[in-house]
Amino acid sequence: MTTAQAPARAGGGYSGGGLSGAVASEWTKLWSVRGTWWSLAGGVLLMLLYSTVSGLSQQIDDSGATQGPHDIVVGGAIYLTEFCVIAVATLFVTSEYASGSIRSTLQWVPVRSTLVAAKAAVLVPVLFAYGVVVSVLGMAVSGVLMPNGTVTTTFGDGLTAAAGMGAYFALLGVLCAGIGFALRSAAGTIVVVMVLLLPLPMLLSAYVAPEILNYFPAFAGINGMVPAGDTNPMMGGIAPYSPIVGVLICLVWAAAGLFIGTSVLKKRDA
Repeated sequence: MTTAQAPARAGGGYSGGGLSGAVASEWTKLWSVRGTWWSLAGGVLLMLLYSTVSGLSQQIDDSGATQGPHDIVVGGAIYLTEFCVIAVATLFVTSEYASGSIRSTLQWVPVRSTLVAAKAAVLVPVLFAYGVVVSVLGMAVSGVLMPNGTVTTTFGDGLTAAAGMGAYFALLGVLCAGIGFALRSAAGTIVVVMVLLLPLPMLLSAYVAPEILNYFPAFAGINGMVPAGDTNPMMGGIAPYSPIVGVLICLVWAAAGLFIGTSVLKKRDA
């Protein structure tokens, strides 16, 4: 049996077709894991819960609504749904180390960079589409529940929020995957990502420079969902850069995560 034929029999969908075969294999793996479905479904439910509570609360608040539906979903993404995205991307990598199946995976895809690229190629479209769908659902629910005459969402506002959330979730997933390859532990990866998202930037902004906050993944992601010139619904004030710059900052973090993960994978045996 040749090397190219072995993967086809090994399962997982890899057909020995280089990157395309590896992507097909990783696509199958992602959707064959029950945790993927539970995490994605949980993220949708959490966004709907947040949007429902936020929309209803503005009917009770006598001071009137201060946020539109596009602002509300930003809070839902950062406070709740992003944790489900982190779970999906982290387990996509670390579950193979926990089960020992990573050894078979690396036999089927011996080029380490190809494996990392394949996992990223699967995560990006899935999590981007997920972010867009979750955002649209959240805006629809909160918009229906908010009282008449309150802050509204224009098509441009909604497009920025949806596209920004999709991009943030996709790049956050890639960052988690890269760290997962480096640490090989679900718990370790989640802790490191959580520190990068909130405690570390807040600590540095308090003791080093306040503006540094906007250059860490979560805060850049928030700015990527807010229309240019609008007040940030979570931090107040106006972002120092446009939404596209916020997405590019997240892209740099994701690329750094993949680079570190690939480097460690090349140096250490499975």
